[in-house]
Amino acid sequence: MSSKQKSWQEKLLDSKGLPKVEEITDKMSKKWGEGTVVIPAPKEVDEIMKKVPKGKLITINEIRVLLAKRHGATICCPITTGIFAWIAAHAAEEAEAEGKKNITPYWRTLKSNGELNEKYPGGIEAQKKLLEKEGHKVIQKGKKYVIVDFEKYLGK
Repeated sequence: MSSKQKSWQEKLLDSKGLPKVEEITDKMSKKWGEGTVVIPAPKEVDEIMKKVPKGKLITINEIRVLLAKRHGATICCPITTGIFAWIAAHAAEEAEAEGKKNITPYWRTLKSNGELNEKYPGGIEAQKKLLEKEGHKVIQKGKKYVIVDFEKYLGK
């Protein structure tokens, strides 16, 4: 057996027993309140990201709301959702490098406040270029880069 590291696309398909819904524990309830939390599967996060049409945007928070609703949970785990969006972005970039055309438009998925994600392939510069190509205006606010009036582009 080779000890070759998994590709991003393989990581995306490896759901490791997810999604699962769990009770929010005492430690987490201070931050998140009470109820249940869904830990989504990477593929679920990617599927939502994949559906964002050109000209539209989505935030990690919106993805979390959709996933919590889908699983009947109070909330969706912000940590795993962010990690899976990052995996989806790298898997898309990897697929594109292999010549695949229908890749997840990960650059349309923003951080919760309309902020660009420096952890995406190529960092802020690459995401900024892709978003500007689709007609969005990106401005710098302090150390962060955000889409002007990003709220206008959210949703269907």
